[in-house]
Amino acid sequence: MADRADVIQQSAVTDRASAAKTKARSRSDGAAVALDALDRRLLNLLQGSFPIARRPYQHVAALAGVGEAEVLQRTGRLLQQRIIRQVTPIFDTRALGYSSMLVAARVDPSYPHRAAQVINAHPGVSHNYLRNHDFNLWFTIATEPGSRLGIDGTLQVLAREAGAESMRQLPTLRLFKIRMDLEMEGDTAALASAAESREPAELAPQPYDARDVSVIRALQGDMAVCSEPYAAAAAEVGDSQDRLLAHLAGMQERGLLRRVAAILYHRRAGFSANGMGVWQVPEERIAEIGPRMAAVRGISHCYQRPTYPDWPYSVFTMAHGRSKAECDAVLDAIASSTGISERATLYSSTEFKKIRLLYFTQEHSEWEQQHA
Repeated sequence: MADRADVIQQSAVTDRASAAKTKARSRSDGAAVALDALDRRLLNLLQGSFPIARRPYQHVAALAGVGEAEVLQRTGRLLQQRIIRQVTPIFDTRALGYSSMLVAARVDPSYPHRAAQVINAHPGVSHNYLRNHDFNLWFTIATEPGSRLGIDGTLQVLAREAGAESMRQLPTLRLFKIRMDLEMEGDTAALASAAESREPAELAPQPYDARDVSVIRALQGDMAVCSEPYAAAAAEVGDSQDRLLAHLAGMQERGLLRRVAAILYHRRAGFSANGMGVWQVPEERIAEIGPRMAAVRGISHCYQRPTYPDWPYSVFTMAHGRSKAECDAVLDAIASSTGISERATLYSSTEFKKIRLLYFTQEHSEWEQQHA
């Protein structure tokens, strides 16, 4: 029975990995789809208030003031219409011991798709965008614990195979915010408004065991839209739902699991622009300014990253808006409130890849065997 369970578990992991590969194709997400007030309300709740509970859609329904069946029907429709990309757990890459960073690459501007295709083939590349800068290809990459090449060796291989003139490593020195919620009900003023600031998040790897790995393998990827979406993962690991939910709550307390949430297709949800605002913040003010920038509703990611002689920007903020003007308004509001005026804004023109990273699969070691 144990061998059969291993086969079932590996098959599920393989299926989810195949789904992730499918989503990695270069494409446009298309035009925004008309949404009514309840759709927008549910999208906000599914992004920020999806609980670790036996019947999470019932909880969302209570907050929205409608029945569970209505929430399930609308969520399924929003998935079919490609407004929702997936409902999925969001695990913490660094807490799991993966090495990760943002990388800026300078590739041939006449043929960036070729370089993007080479880079996208690495299973640890989750995001890859063409941006309006001399460093024109920006991607995030992670290597698994125990990687023979490590992140430095992996980037050397990618630079060579992609024909990159140079690659700039931009690891996170301090994390102020990482929470991708698109504000579906508010206007530009809501996006530019400040909420409560928080202390920088812990980045160090956290201890975990074989049961944690089994739970991650069973749950990662697309979750079914049904009354009890955690049931399938519980059956896969041989637990009751109550035990699995208690374990997930413990993983959240330990920092391994950030949350479970709906991830949206930005453009089809109406957010056609994203601007990476990079700021020249004096070293002595980063600890003060970073949390204030992170608190702005329209900012999804905020980090301190290293500077270079030709790259003076120490704090990165990712703004999302329904237009370039709205992104600019969010970043202008930050400049006004903080007094930091030296910034550059890099807009993406092409999304080459955007997936959720899958953990503890065979793809990383297979890539290294082929490319090392």
